[in-house]
Amino acid sequence: MAMEPAVKVALGTAAFGIFWVLAVFPAVPFLPIGRTAGSLLGAMLMVLLNVITADEAYAAVDLPILGLLFGTMVVSVYLERADMFRHLGRALSWRSQGGKDLLLRTCAVSALASALFTNDTCCVVLTEFILKIARQNNLPPKPFLLALASSANIGSAATPIGNPQNLVIAVQSGISFGDFVFGILPATLVGVVVNAAILLCLYWRELSDEKCVDVSHDALPAEVVDEDDVTSHRFSPATMSHPRRGRLPDGSVLPEAAGCDAHCSCEPVKPNGDVAKAAPDGVGIHQRRGSAARVTTKEEDEYSCFNSTEEKEAAMDEEWKNRLWKTCVYVITFGMLVALLLGLNMSWSAITAALALIVLDFKDARPCLEKVSYPLLLFFCGMFITVDGFNKTGIPSTFWEFMEPYARIDTPTGVVILALVILLLSNVASNVPTVLLLGARVAASAAAISPAAETNAWLILAWVSTVAGNLSLLGSAANLIVCEQARRSQQFGYTLSFFSHLQFGFPATLIVTGIGLLLIKSN
Repeated sequence: MAMEPAVKVALGTAAFGIFWVLAVFPAVPFLPIGRTAGSLLGAMLMVLLNVITADEAYAAVDLPILGLLFGTMVVSVYLERADMFRHLGRALSWRSQGGKDLLLRTCAVSALASALFTNDTCCVVLTEFILKIARQNNLPPKPFLLALASSANIGSAATPIGNPQNLVIAVQSGISFGDFVFGILPATLVGVVVNAAILLCLYWRELSDEKCVDVSHDALPAEVVDEDDVTSHRFSPATMSHPRRGRLPDGSVLPEAAGCDAHCSCEPVKPNGDVAKAAPDGVGIHQRRGSAARVTTKEEDEYSCFNSTEEKEAAMDEEWKNRLWKTCVYVITFGMLVALLLGLNMSWSAITAALALIVLDFKDARPCLEKVSYPLLLFFCGMFITVDGFNKTGIPSTFWEFMEPYARIDTPTGVVILALVILLLSNVASNVPTVLLLGARVAASAAAISPAAETNAWLILAWVSTVAGNLSLLGSAANLIVCEQARRSQQFGYTLSFFSHLQFGFPATLIVTGIGLLLIKSN
């Protein structure tokens, strides 16, 4: 593609420059309007300055990507309500055998969660919980925060729904969900292991050998970081902010209408009205009525705060309904993953699952839909238009024509050069714009070699642009979320600095990226 006239190139570059500054530094003093507004401003300038027409701007918005993003957001909201993330949090501390064991668990859980529920969601939900475990066991928070953010980034590379840039690649490339997963999964698994090994080597002496204690799943954070202080690449998961109420045997919260008010302790009650202490190991208390004595079961103790049999039966009925609803949420989510693996349309599979969960909930969907990050969807709309306008200036094409002879993926040197270009652009221009700028050009160059090379080119782009987020603190949304969540934690606050992250991120990113490229290339 030839370069456009100098005036058009200058105007398009200026509009893209404004978008880039506000995307990377959303709180700049001269225009602190945030990433979403900065994205829309860049799009508007592209049209007003006649870099692209209004019709071209509308055509640049990729609806399948927005549909897939919206659907996965809604599904994650309902999964959070179904306590999926609480179970993941409990898996971190259950019978943990010390700091090193906890670090490995953090890497594994965050990688798995990010592959299924996006890396940003994983970091929002787990950061404060991990901080609490570290503080309670006198462990340094730094290695665990680094493990959470870096493993979430690496794990998210495994699936098309793991992060926004993978969504773009999956839709633009036409690679099926299954081919994407099986093509990049080996690199992801080895990458998580290598990343954990690097963390252990760097922080071996700082991790104590004291046995970690279990932390209640109620410790999972309910607060969400403000969008202005984090990144536009994340959405806020649902929160379960309820008053302290009675709990059923499975840990679920009882409704106030069931007979337990907000101040009910649900302790076993003696016939004379006194509160008795429950014996350990699930054995009930001895209650005497006249000369008769009986031993209550643990389940009876749990429901002894109710004043009548009807109230107890209503509470038990509510418990089973809650269990059935959670099971259905997991089944529908599993069905969505199966549909994606079978190669069905990804956008409509996600939207169908989202609507099925809304109907199943049988309530006004507004509270759950309000958890969706519409600013993120608007950010994508503006970014699509801005990047399309910048593409039409001819600058990206000219840059790629210069680099293409040196970045062909049929030679080891070419793969290394291509990876370095992606690493650099992902940290300078952010990973999603990098994918939009380079994706089609890299794929077209590889397609001239073979169809298999084209698929490999897309997978290399997905892998490198994702792992590039670990290079610096500003490299990915997940890093910023972890940093801000940790800094703002009222009880367990910790500041993760840019240079302390860079000391780990720079070498780890280069090593993990290189190993992953070898595995993807060999597929």
